[in-house]
Amino acid sequence: MRRIHYLSGIILTIFIGLHLFNHITAIWGADTHIKMMSILRHFYRNLFAEMVLLAAVFVQMFSGFTLFRRYRKYTTSKYEKLHLWSGLYMAVFLTIHLSAIFIGRIVLHLDTNFYFGVAGLNAFPYNLFFIPYYGLAIFSFFGHLAAIHHKKMNRFILGISPSRQSGLILVVGVALTVLIFYGLTNQFQGVTVPTEYEVLIGK
Repeated sequence: MRRIHYLSGIILTIFIGLHLFNHITAIWGADTHIKMMSILRHFYRNLFAEMVLLAAVFVQMFSGFTLFRRYRKYTTSKYEKLHLWSGLYMAVFLTIHLSAIFIGRIVLHLDTNFYFGVAGLNAFPYNLFFIPYYGLAIFSFFGHLAAIHHKKMNRFILGISPSRQSGLILVVGVALTVLIFYGLTNQFQGVTVPTEYEVLIGK
């Protein structure tokens, strides 16, 4: 179970890394974000890639919930707890996020691009949910990586201990979260959402 979870996690890590890179490009505006997404979609928006990703997500969620129930009573260190709880949050997030994407594409017939993702993030009171929802998702991703690194790394790198290395991963995660929010909210000034996407915020 742990081996399967690890392998599916590698596939998702690659995709999530590309996805977060795409979000970082939003600091140069929505058009840049959408152009980069169009390029990246050549790699993951096709039947084969989507089937692999969906399989990885379902395997990750099923195995993750199973491992959480199995090991939650035996975790003692802060990184063990971070590993479990960040994984649980990501499983919940992926369930909600994928459901929203499929509803957007199949039911609402929307292009699930930049505006689909930021409609609620830039509208009150929806942003009271979406800010922690997205923020915790990004932090949980880096928290999970930091916990795995702490578990598997047993040597110093450039004089930095494994524990400090994991701490640096968390710091990078926080910094990227702020940078991504900076772009997705158009430098904290708000994004003008096209009319067809206003259905997402009840208009």
